[in-house]
Amino acid sequence: MASQTHKVVIIGSGPAGWTAAIYAARANLDPVVYVGVPKQHPSIQLPGGQLMLTTDVENYPGFPEGVSGPEMMQMFQKQAERFGTKTQPRDIVSIKPGDPSQNKPHELTTDTGETVLAHTIILATGATANWMGLESEMRLAQGGGGVSACAVCDGALPMFRDQPLAVVGGGDSAMEEATYLTKFASTVYVIHRRDELRASKVMQERYLSKPNAKVLWNKVVEDLKADKDQFGNEMITGVVLKDTVTGETSTLEVGGLFVAIGHTPATGFLAGSGIALDDKKYVVLKDRSTATNITGIFAAGDVADAKYRQAITAAGTGCQAALDAEHYLGAHGLA
Repeated sequence: MASQTHKVVIIGSGPAGWTAAIYAARANLDPVVYVGVPKQHPSIQLPGGQLMLTTDVENYPGFPEGVSGPEMMQMFQKQAERFGTKTQPRDIVSIKPGDPSQNKPHELTTDTGETVLAHTIILATGATANWMGLESEMRLAQGGGGVSACAVCDGALPMFRDQPLAVVGGGDSAMEEATYLTKFASTVYVIHRRDELRASKVMQERYLSKPNAKVLWNKVVEDLKADKDQFGNEMITGVVLKDTVTGETSTLEVGGLFVAIGHTPATGFLAGSGIALDDKKYVVLKDRSTATNITGIFAAGDVADAKYRQAITAAGTGCQAALDAEHYLGAHGLA
């Protein structure tokens, strides 16, 4: 049984969740963050979000020398806790919206069956990259071994510059990632399982117009090769490819691999809640707001953003969500 009603419950512990917590805590809203439970392969989903798989973050303002993703999330958490944020190492598995007109709070259920009551909820569960499902892929992605699901986040790192790089995928996102990498790589190889790309013509032409752009048709990645660098860290050295037509295998030497086969928003637990999702299962927000279609429930970060998916944009919407929740609580005499 739930013993108290929280003013703000935040679900998720990436940049959006912690930023929302910082703002809510400084506004004396006593936020509680449900940080989640680590998920294993094939859907890497860790407390701290996708930054937990990022070795170096160089594009977040305030870190001129860069910072590791896990270290950045530890800093965010410490800052939130400094102002009184409480954390719970649990998953929220379902939400039953309340009725503010009857002073009835929202009900959340944890993975242990506990009921949690809240006047406002901020959804910040993010979105996980879709992976190929190889053991070597997971190992190198988690260990900073040259495998990534975000070229814009990682492609400009020194380890990838002037190296042959590969991108797996054939849609617009893959073309965008590959085009970005042509600025830094010696050669960019797009690996696609079919003989034509799914991306729009304009995105294809933008990529193929680059002198260092290549496409490997009818190929799938069967495994990754790796070796120890001078510091003893395991780093990718190549990808083992299988031809989908002939069945022949070959090895392509690369200094980095970027998987661009889509993302899946972490919204499965919202089934039956009535919270509006789009056709790709991202949370639908009102224009220029973090408000969902359910009064008192807000969303921030990648769970509601299929386009930008950056730490700084997630943090920005986390700020917005906390301010929106604060205004809501004030308007209802609950702050």
